[in-house]
Amino acid sequence: MTLNVESTLGERTPPQPAPVSASDGAAPPLRLIDDTGHAVPAAESGGFPLPPLATLLRLYRQMVVARRFEAQVTALTRQGRLATYPSALGQEACEIAAVAALRPEDWLFPTYRDSIALLTRGVPPQQILASFRGDWHSGYDQQAHRCAPQTTPLATQALHAVGLATAAKLKRDSTVALTLLGDGATSEGDAHEAFNFAAVWQAPVVFLVQNNQFAISVPLDKQMHCRTIADKAIGYGMPGYYVDGNDVAAMFAVLTAAVERARSGGGPTLVEGLTYRIEAHTNSDDPSRYRAAADVDVWRGRDPIERLKKYLVGQEALPDAERADITREAEALAAATRECMTRQATPDPLELFDHLYSPTSPRPALAEQRAFLAAELAAAANDASVTP
Repeated sequence: MTLNVESTLGERTPPQPAPVSASDGAAPPLRLIDDTGHAVPAAESGGFPLPPLATLLRLYRQMVVARRFEAQVTALTRQGRLATYPSALGQEACEIAAVAALRPEDWLFPTYRDSIALLTRGVPPQQILASFRGDWHSGYDQQAHRCAPQTTPLATQALHAVGLATAAKLKRDSTVALTLLGDGATSEGDAHEAFNFAAVWQAPVVFLVQNNQFAISVPLDKQMHCRTIADKAIGYGMPGYYVDGNDVAAMFAVLTAAVERARSGGGPTLVEGLTYRIEAHTNSDDPSRYRAAADVDVWRGRDPIERLKKYLVGQEALPDAERADITREAEALAAATRECMTRQATPDPLELFDHLYSPTSPRPALAEQRAFLAAELAAAANDASVTP
């Protein structure tokens, strides 16, 4: 079900059912395909159409490939090839739908958990994983991919997204910014500032909150008393949608409408995708200390990939040849990821001083520090070469 928040733009608001008041009981999230892989009745779709089969097949392929990447990276982390890795296993529908809703000129603002969103956006695996191995902080070209750095501080990227979107509005270009957040991030002051700033300035930005129900170990009901995160949108004066985050069809439909609404001048939208983090927070976390294995099993049964697979098979849109091709693509990516992570990185410590300021505006203090470090490195290299 949709949580409709009236906007001042009336006709430009995407199709929505009647408003839901905070006094109502917990409403089910909007979905287009149910857990059994069947399309929901039109009366329950919130006015959003089911995406075409060709689109759903593309989304299915991207989710399968992304999950294989996640499994491979998790294995590499356990082998000690990476320092840490936060898996998004089970959250593929939210991330893949978010990327699919964007145009090439739009910007994505991810968090540390959104590696598969970057992968789907076209960032190579070795560049995504550079920061997790300690080679670089953000190993990819943000301008080339229109992807901001993956942020570890919670909610800071939301303000960055609003700033970029506001600049785009002032320049009168059609760029939209979409930022990913977790449920824990919405407890941060930065998130409030971003929501308020975006609404006041009617910035072309979409906030996607992946509500995986835990801020590391803190459950959602210990973070807030409101019925849903999407309910908060009414306080800022923007539309809010409460969506089944394991239904990629619903996520894609709602996010596409929100992105195009922003592009047309309709302002920001808050979308909450109800999902679940199947794996640990990171490889250093023990989730058994704060959640029951039985709960995890329930959510494994709501797998977003299996749900869409059932629907596509029922529509005779997923032949064996297509499945085999998807498997080949996923395995090729896994092999390429393994190969790039076996190559030892050789970062140059002097890169610490690069890209801090324009080369035409050098800072004397930094130049002095760089020269000091260069001398120490040269001395160390010389000592190593003469040591018997």
